[in-house]
Amino acid sequence: MTGATILLAIFDGVAYAALVFMVAVGLTLIFGVLRILNVAHGSLYAIGAYLTASIGGAIFAMGWSPVLAFPLMLVSAALVGVLLGAPMERLLLRRIYHRPEVLQLLVTFAVFMILEDVQRLVWGNQPYFESSALALLGNVQVFGVYYTVYQLILLPLVAIATLIGLRLFLRRTLTGKLITAVTEDREAAQSIGIDADRVYLLTFVLGAALAGLGGALASPTTSVLPGIGAEMIVLSFAVVATAGLGQIEGAALTALMIGLGRSFAVYLFPELQVLVPYLIMLAVLLIRPEGLFGSPAARKI
Repeated sequence: MTGATILLAIFDGVAYAALVFMVAVGLTLIFGVLRILNVAHGSLYAIGAYLTASIGGAIFAMGWSPVLAFPLMLVSAALVGVLLGAPMERLLLRRIYHRPEVLQLLVTFAVFMILEDVQRLVWGNQPYFESSALALLGNVQVFGVYYTVYQLILLPLVAIATLIGLRLFLRRTLTGKLITAVTEDREAAQSIGIDADRVYLLTFVLGAALAGLGGALASPTTSVLPGIGAEMIVLSFAVVATAGLGQIEGAALTALMIGLGRSFAVYLFPELQVLVPYLIMLAVLLIRPEGLFGSPAARKI
């Protein structure tokens, strides 16, 4: 590999890792508090991308400023969290918290399939693409290699800000401390007056919004079409499992590792690019079944 190719592989890997982390951190947050692996998380990512691309395409065609592409991403994420995440938690997941894990997976998978069909009904099978945010920031030259500012700088900065902001939120705010208390011991938290149901709702809405934001951020860099949610949820599961369930900082490092591994595979062994993330996951879990940053948990018998 030439120096330019290595740089491109690193840039691609970091940008892709940032997107994967945005989805995976929402997934691991939900699991850490609610103890549910939400398969439908991938559909929330896809809908965030669809909302951003379709609404952005409509308003920019009317002559609105491309600068609105950035607040539109936040609006799309909020819509996903409030309009999809909140009803899903209150009307469905709340009924299965204490049911077997297999049932929880089947229910969230059913929601995923329903939302996949909803996407086709609303947006059809034609791809959507709206790159105003990408074009607005332009390109930058790094050691002779040209790359988009959006992918090189903005995406990693958003991922880092999300990681730091989420950690500060959980450790420094009252709401974050309530979430941590419910995570550690729901029964004890309820015994001192904490509304665990409200904490669960807030956590799920936040996790859903992060998935929607991941999709919104991805929309300027790729065509939005049916199936992107399935690809992202499988990759996010790989990140979460490799890091250890419920590990927020671990998800960031693992996303970077998997993103770089996948990127270098694209340039060196293109036929293996799909397998590399799962080969990394398999290698880690064979050595540490609890994940790189996880710890064995005691089981109640």
